[in-house]
Amino acid sequence: MKIVFGKLALPKKGALVLGVQENRSMLPMTMLMDTAMGGGLKNAMASSRFTGKAHQTLMVFGPTGRIVLYGVGNGDGIDSLWSEKAGGAIVAALASSGESEVSILFEGYGGTGKGTELRAAHFGYGALLRSYRFDLYRTTLKDEDKPSLSKINVLVDGHLKARKNFMELNAVAEGIFLTRDLVSEPPNVLFPESFAKRLQGLKADGLKVEVLGEREMGKLGMGALLGVGQGSSRESKMVVMEWNGGKKGDKPIAFVGKGVCFDTGGISLKQAGGMEDMKWDMGGSAVVAGLMKALAGRKAKVNAVGIVGLVENMPDGNAQRPGDVVTSMSGQTIEIINTDAEGRLVLADALWYTLKRYKPKIMIDLATLTGAMLVALGQINCGYFANDDVLADRMAEAGRAVGEGVWRMPLGDDYNKMMDSDIADMKNAGPRYGGSITAACFLERFVEKCPWSHMDIAGVTWSSKDAPTVPKGGTGWGVRMLNQMVKKHYEG
Repeated sequence: MKIVFGKLALPKKGALVLGVQENRSMLPMTMLMDTAMGGGLKNAMASSRFTGKAHQTLMVFGPTGRIVLYGVGNGDGIDSLWSEKAGGAIVAALASSGESEVSILFEGYGGTGKGTELRAAHFGYGALLRSYRFDLYRTTLKDEDKPSLSKINVLVDGHLKARKNFMELNAVAEGIFLTRDLVSEPPNVLFPESFAKRLQGLKADGLKVEVLGEREMGKLGMGALLGVGQGSSRESKMVVMEWNGGKKGDKPIAFVGKGVCFDTGGISLKQAGGMEDMKWDMGGSAVVAGLMKALAGRKAKVNAVGIVGLVENMPDGNAQRPGDVVTSMSGQTIEIINTDAEGRLVLADALWYTLKRYKPKIMIDLATLTGAMLVALGQINCGYFANDDVLADRMAEAGRAVGEGVWRMPLGDDYNKMMDSDIADMKNAGPRYGGSITAACFLERFVEKCPWSHMDIAGVTWSSKDAPTVPKGGTGWGVRMLNQMVKKHYEG
């Protein structure tokens, strides 16, 4: 989708989107078009249920083509997020309409006049996010199923400033699209080696990328991560991505992602129903990759590192068994109770490696870690854990700012003790109840005193229905929130 910004004026041709306030009160440009149509817009509203309430739409036909009347309500609450939702709604309405181009007359009015350029940029951003499709493997799409809309003209006073604001948002969108692409790929296409190769392509964005194979990880003592992948014919990998946009010598901020490219559960085999969804059990690593691309794309003034552990969890004759004991890179030993509690083993070594190599200011890990989080919070909020209140508050603030909800979950000694083992330092699975919490407590044993947060994104990585700026499928959830937090609190 191409997003273009231009001067606010009535175009002479093409589809239009015009604003209407509550009680069918037309904005100035809408009134001009209504006059040109001899009152046609007013008559169309009078014969419909459209009243101008926020996000209502009415499609009519005028002299230039389709006209979409868009409700802006009474002006309350029109901010960046509102504008993104409106942009997404317009794309959803016109994507397959047969129109290839539409012009949005983005007017500021009343108390909404200030900051119009920024809201216009966010309108374009929302439209771009909603336009995403993953059709790579669909070879028999009918014409009516193919999107026709390919260009949106956002016409606004101060269009040059709006365009400048949009360029940074566009870089974030590219990171989100990378994340969505990765979680959408089938597991016979995206596996540790091919995933690592794709991430090496981020060198073109200015990232430093390093790939560790099983030999290198074995020398480092990563028995926890390597144990997960030993049942697969695919070699496990670890990918290290660096963005050095801050001051030389400044400690980086670090993001660590679980990258289980396919999860059968291993010897503790999952049920067949729904197992196909386990192609996106690498969602945490996809978010880390998308975030690093976004930071590089917008030239963020920060030093950041993204580290992802990439494995397949398969049940062959060499697979890890319940009852095995493995030694992590930290030297701590882990009794394997359930081979389907594998993501935390990958993260244990990835977190420790990040801690010891980079000594970061903060560490945040992301993982589709537990079904228990889906039970607790559904697909609305991401549950997160933190050992530092300042970091926790910054994450919640960032989530609210971009519309990605998070809900802080507890840690504590009583939960942590549930992960003690009778024969090793810890076990990889605790009691059935409180499973998301005990999983986080397991990870906490590998971060020492570093300010750290664990984000369990099991419920928000994939969506079975459309949202205003998120088509169903891979969501890219987390890229926007973490980018926002970095921008506000960690850039120099």
